[in-house]
Amino acid sequence: MRISDLLAMDDLRLTLLAGDPAREFSTVHITDLPEPGRYLSGGELVLSGMMWRRAPEDSARFVSALIEAGVAALGAGQAWLGHVPADLVAACAAADLPLIEVPTEISFRTLAELVVPRLSGDVRDALGRHRRLVAAIAEGADLRELFELTAAELGVTGAVLSASGEVIVGAAEDPVRLAKAYLTAARLPAYVGDHTIFAVGRGHRAAGWALACDGDLISRADLGYELAACVGLERSRMEEGRRVERRLTEQLIMAALAEDDAAELNARLRTCGIDAAEPYAIVNATAPRPGATRGPDPATLGGQVVEELLGREVVAAAGADGAVAVVPLRQGGAAELADRLRAAAEVLSAMPGTRLCIGLSGALTGPAAVKGGVEEAGHARRLAEARAGGVVTSDEIYTHALLLATVPGDVRRSFAARLLSPLLDYDRRHQSELVRTLGIFLDCAGSWNACAEQLHVHVNTVRYRIRRIEELTGRNLATMADRVDFFLALRDTGTPR
Repeated sequence: MRISDLLAMDDLRLTLLAGDPAREFSTVHITDLPEPGRYLSGGELVLSGMMWRRAPEDSARFVSALIEAGVAALGAGQAWLGHVPADLVAACAAADLPLIEVPTEISFRTLAELVVPRLSGDVRDALGRHRRLVAAIAEGADLRELFELTAAELGVTGAVLSASGEVIVGAAEDPVRLAKAYLTAARLPAYVGDHTIFAVGRGHRAAGWALACDGDLISRADLGYELAACVGLERSRMEEGRRVERRLTEQLIMAALAEDDAAELNARLRTCGIDAAEPYAIVNATAPRPGATRGPDPATLGGQVVEELLGREVVAAAGADGAVAVVPLRQGGAAELADRLRAAAEVLSAMPGTRLCIGLSGALTGPAAVKGGVEEAGHARRLAEARAGGVVTSDEIYTHALLLATVPGDVRRSFAARLLSPLLDYDRRHQSELVRTLGIFLDCAGSWNACAEQLHVHVNTVRYRIRRIEELTGRNLATMADRVDFFLALRDTGTPR
């Protein structure tokens, strides 16, 4: 039964002082013990006359005990104190515990006698749905059938979506918009447009599923929670089967890096569902969450996200250097796979606090190519991390950027600072453009005239500035070695040019 149903009983004249009216409770318990936790099992509406309160600080202790016991709501009677004290309201609001004011003329016994029969009816309905759901699972119903069955039982329509906007089951007109709303909502459930969005399960949203129910169900959130629990049950069952597949992928990667013999690698590749002559690509992913102290590590979350981005068609084995997936190229080449990953990752970029970093190898064939593909995808992922996220393919790593991506960030910054600080200091003091001139001069391959045209200055001005750069840094821009040093320092630090 929901708190809102209780408030709707006009004869009781109850008032909600704090918390969510959509919260459900399963039974009623009356107590005035200051530490009632040992007698509570969770889900109760606790009714209390507040005889335990002697000082304002008692409220926080009492509410803390209720929260620890999993209580659903607190009903406070006015008979003892004549009112509900502000410290109790504040404690319940801080703990997100619904608080109901019970008038003096309404006895707890009367309240319980009115509520308990209705709770029994709710329980009978829930048990009936539960029996039908268990029967459907026993008969081998898939996710679509379970969703349709439960949605029909509850009278709810909508869809289940992945975080990247894929419709997993049901129907939705604008799944990408709904997925972004799921990723950015401050809390769930949330009413967005003409849908109420619930989370399926308790995992990280970037790798999670969203239940988008048609209409406003905030006041009937129990329906959405029940449907989400049904979907979560089937997802958990699917997840169990994928654990074995992840282990097989992990064994393939370990064998490839250990350079096991070709016959064993070929057999392991087949156990992962890829024939010896079939093209495939390696994906390496992490999902760093700067500042986060709880939840999945970057490799585990990165693997979960990649599995969802690719429609659960592959598995990703999380390791010390990211999560690795072996992806068969059955519906296009590596370029099509990269486009698919980028399109899905763009949706996920709406989520604050999480950066998705994906590296993709080129097209590979045969077991002997696995090791090189793993290394290639790992280099590409590290470059993606250096760029603060995104999808990087093997085509992009065979440049100076690959070298920079393998050098620790503090070393790169120290190198750039030592080389460029004299120029930056000079520009600040004299309002000059030595750093900008240096960047354009290098982009023009050392051409005085081309640099002067881009800067809209006389060529002699360019010559003077380059001479000044050489004097300040002790470098010679006529040599290739010094030009390369300046080129790398400018591009690695993102110094304005």
